[in-house]
Amino acid sequence: MIIEETKTLPLPTPDMGSDDLFRLGMMYSTGQGGAPVDLISAHMMFNLAAMRGSLEASVYRKELSREMDREDIAEAQKAARQWIDAGRIGCAA
Repeated sequence: MIIEETKTLPLPTPDMGSDDLFRLGMMYSTGQGGAPVDLISAHMMFNLAAMRGSLEASVYRKELSREMDREDIAEAQKAARQWIDAGRIGCAA
């Protein structure tokens, strides 16, 4: 019997610090670790990491924004706000 393993894409969790969120942003921006290249998700992760205090994430988010349409940036920002509003991710104290 062959059991098919379902791979789930990593999502941010409340306990993730800025480094973990930054790594997720890198995964989605480059397709590392089997993640698809998804600039909207990458921007969202960099945004969340920056809110947690990552200066490096702020730089990557800015660079990534240059490659994205305004609509996609707005979608990424909305997704980050939804995660924050749902209490899934907090901001730096």
